[in-house]
Amino acid sequence: MDTEALKKSLLKKFQEVTADRLQKIQLGVIDLEKETAEQAADDVARELHTMKGEARMLGLAAIGQLAHAAEDVLRAEREGKTATETATDVMLRACDVLSDLLEDLDAAHTGSSATEEMVKALSDVSGHPVPALGPVRKPAAQPPPKPAVQAPVVPVAPPAAVAQAPVPAPAPAQATPRVADPVAVAAPAPASKEEEAPSAAKSNSIADRSIRVNVEVLDSLGLLAGDLLVESARGRLRSTETAQLFERFSRLGDRFLRISEDVDVPDAIRTELERAEADLHMLRDDAFRFVRRNGDGINTLHGNLAQLADHVAEARLVPLSTVFDAFPRAVRDIAKTQNKEVDLVIENADIGVDRSMLADVRDALVHLLRNAVDHGLESADFRQQMGKPDTGRIRIRVRVDGDMLHIEVEDDGRGMDTERLKQVAINKRLLSPVQAAALSEREAIELIFRPGFSTREQVSELSGRGVGMDVVKRKVETLGGSVGVQSRQGRGTTITLRLPQSLALMKVLLVRLGDDVYGMPAADVVAVMRIKPDDRMEVFGTLAVRHRGKPTALVALGPLLGLNGGNRFDKPPAVVVRHGDDYAALVVDGFVDEREVAVKPCGGEFLKGAPFIAGTAALEDGRIAVLLHVPDIMTEVRRMARPVTQAPASRRLRVLLVDDSPIARATEGALVKALGHSVEEAQDGEEAYVKVQTNTYDLILTDVQMPKLDGFSLTRRLKGTPAVARIPVIILSSLASPEDKRRGLDAGADAYLVKGELGVEILAQSIDRLT
Repeated sequence: MDTEALKKSLLKKFQEVTADRLQKIQLGVIDLEKETAEQAADDVARELHTMKGEARMLGLAAIGQLAHAAEDVLRAEREGKTATETATDVMLRACDVLSDLLEDLDAAHTGSSATEEMVKALSDVSGHPVPALGPVRKPAAQPPPKPAVQAPVVPVAPPAAVAQAPVPAPAPAQATPRVADPVAVAAPAPASKEEEAPSAAKSNSIADRSIRVNVEVLDSLGLLAGDLLVESARGRLRSTETAQLFERFSRLGDRFLRISEDVDVPDAIRTELERAEADLHMLRDDAFRFVRRNGDGINTLHGNLAQLADHVAEARLVPLSTVFDAFPRAVRDIAKTQNKEVDLVIENADIGVDRSMLADVRDALVHLLRNAVDHGLESADFRQQMGKPDTGRIRIRVRVDGDMLHIEVEDDGRGMDTERLKQVAINKRLLSPVQAAALSEREAIELIFRPGFSTREQVSELSGRGVGMDVVKRKVETLGGSVGVQSRQGRGTTITLRLPQSLALMKVLLVRLGDDVYGMPAADVVAVMRIKPDDRMEVFGTLAVRHRGKPTALVALGPLLGLNGGNRFDKPPAVVVRHGDDYAALVVDGFVDEREVAVKPCGGEFLKGAPFIAGTAALEDGRIAVLLHVPDIMTEVRRMARPVTQAPASRRLRVLLVDDSPIARATEGALVKALGHSVEEAQDGEEAYVKVQTNTYDLILTDVQMPKLDGFSLTRRLKGTPAVARIPVIILSSLASPEDKRRGLDAGADAYLVKGELGVEILAQSIDRLT
């Protein structure tokens, strides 16, 4: 492979991707000024950090230096060390300089006077000096390689490259909107004049076999194929109903004939009856032939539509090599900055992944590889002392298991010190010493997924600044996957990403809860079973069932989702699901079917943003199946089954939870119970106020938007009643604007928490502070 041509194409791709990234950064910076700060700051931090990493991998030192200086400004603004307006102005100016550098890659390599002035301006605002750029030489063109004696090396290139083949250099970002990436094999970049003639035939051949297709067009085709599959299933259902109608007509005709044989009628009428009988037999034969032909046609149509859906899904697949080709050189460059020797091995990079997932997979793997070099692998001297080879090894393995893609990133480094992880969590006040001591080894390792968790004492060019494993986990779970970690101290760490290979269609298991149908990704379903009374057990106070010889948490899915119902059978049906290394048996009311569906986003306000829900799918009988998000469900099951942050018995509180949504009450109640407190519920403010008059509570959690008496009015009434005014009130609301928060605090609330950001740690901190 021509590495120089590949590098040029990757630089062009970096220009295109970074132009989009700059646009997101500018919008996020503007949101900082509008005080939609928390999420905007996180988004800007992620984009800057990824830009910095990609630029450094490509040798674009000036862009990397500017991004690093901008990170310092953002950090200073979040810590209150500089005014938001000042930070916004200087960061927007930095975006302009970065945009100029994208159009002048020579300056992006070596820097310019504008770059130096901008870096100084950023440093003055943040108070953090940025190391000088120093002399930077652009890599010289390499001569053609000599015949290799050893095994071929994977070509090196930076991770910004996600296109399948070199693409033409884009126009400046300000001038022309970006065109969607190609999903079929794209034609190569225009050759030089010297190369154009000899390669013309080859280029024409490629062009004859491939076209550029907008990803949005394939998305629409995928949804259309799914809808057509549902409609053809409805056609099969109608065909069956038609056959049943003809059967009824046939039986009615037979009854008519039997009656005519038993009735004595004149010869003239008998002749007419015989003619009618002959017509009836002919009609029945024709009807049966129609039913058979119609059924055959419907089955053929359904098969063709299923094949079309498969082809659409296949067209969306892009080889992972489009991402992985960037990693060998990237890992080498990172290792050199730390004086480490690293060998990267990649297996099965030709396996395909859905094009819409490619960017998220790339970002996740960039974080994992950086962490493996920075945190995992030791220096050569230290490895010698441990009896290890001087050169550390990182291995990326890819395999397909059914519809799921497994990507393993394994290093042979120091592994994770669980005691150190616990101590870091204590120092950052994520856990108390008692809670940390109660953690199992696995739970201690999973501390790395906490937002802001880092074992780095000082911020460096490679350190994650709190943007790391939590981002990886969130990206993967958003795609319907999971992240698993295995680590042995002194031996190394393996992180496994488990992802659906395609998002065009999803195979789901449909189950019934009451009269409604719910779907779970078949890839997350381990088994279906009937729970016998003798199979049940209690493990540390948690109801469980034995599955494949191991105790598995047993949970009624209906109540977990805030629905009516529960165990109404002696031997209730259950679905055993898996997320990462966790298993649970979810009790349902019945099984419906397993099929492929086209997943659609939740429509309307009722389901939008609801917990545990990933989307919807239309069924052939007209019903809509709600598709469940198994990672969310398993997180809730773990909190219910194995709470690690329980309050001591002397601190057990009596909590009144006020919310008109049953799903919200179930979710929030589970969080409070996971902390070891007891919960009583009220459906609106009026009911809550009545309960407060006759019962004693240590804490009140209330929603805002409720019938009869809303949360603000309830809070004002409580604080205006001397007998109950001292009870702490926490408002839990999806309203997240500063104005809403001010209204809550003005009403007398002791704390205001946003539902979308609610977690057991945040809630525990607020309760501890108030009680």
